[in-house]
Amino acid sequence: MRKVTKVIKKVFLVLLAVVVLFVAGAFAYHKVMLKKEASYWQNVPGQMVDVDGHKMHVYTEGEGDHTIVLMSAWGDGSPYVNFLPMCKELAKENKVVIVERFGYGFSDVVPGERDYDTILENDRTALKELGIDGPYVLCPHSISGLEATIWAQKYPEEVEAVVGMDISIADMKEEYEAQANSVILPVYKTFRAMGLTRFAHLGAHSKEEKMQHAIENKIEMNDNVISEMKQAADACDEIVEKPLPTVPTIQFISKTASDAYPDEWVGGHGALVDASTNGKLIEFNCDHYVYMFEQDRIVKEIGEFLKELD
Repeated sequence: MRKVTKVIKKVFLVLLAVVVLFVAGAFAYHKVMLKKEASYWQNVPGQMVDVDGHKMHVYTEGEGDHTIVLMSAWGDGSPYVNFLPMCKELAKENKVVIVERFGYGFSDVVPGERDYDTILENDRTALKELGIDGPYVLCPHSISGLEATIWAQKYPEEVEAVVGMDISIADMKEEYEAQANSVILPVYKTFRAMGLTRFAHLGAHSKEEKMQHAIENKIEMNDNVISEMKQAADACDEIVEKPLPTVPTIQFISKTASDAYPDEWVGGHGALVDASTNGKLIEFNCDHYVYMFEQDRIVKEIGEFLKELD
């Protein structure tokens, strides 16, 4: 029995040593790569804007009678990279803006809690600093739908329309509270800081993919992103305290989300459409990132929708 115990102890120590060496090696490699990848921040594709003493990255392309503001999902490492293909299509006839809010893409990670009124004011300030005046066609995906809804409630004169791409809605408050309390968030942040998440970002080939992975390896699941999820429930409360926006809207929703939350998802988006002076609901047979799966259809629908507004 004593021999068996000694063998088990030796095996455990060997395994522990292997794990320690692996983690130490991953961390060292991570630090080396962060220095190499710093060049991406020295030549950003858009403009760095001073907002509240920090730098925010905003990319613009195209000209036209309408200004479309693309607003990203929660936790997206690089909204610029994710939105760029659709941005180029929309920019053929419109001015298109990709706002990377604080904690995303090339924008700074800033101190303090990120409640949705603060997020909104930061984004409004960035646009105004660049001389990009409204009214805007807000085009949010996922959690930024909460910000867009508050924007249209507080400043309806600044919002020409809302094009929702499977956006978060106030009906899902309990789901956001559950996600905010998940132990996965701080654990993933720790793994990223140690360099362990680099193994999930292997296989990048294009310039944009390499850029996105560099950003994710540096800032993914940072304090700003975690704070956004923790503040989402309060944003839901703020939304339900006021009438829903009456601005024209198209709400694109995914079948995946509709099947998962048949009452809340379809009903919540339907309420936004019903409150609108010119509302339309379109369901796609795809997953949550509708603008990636159904880009051509969405671009076409947006074009037709904007013509109705002229």
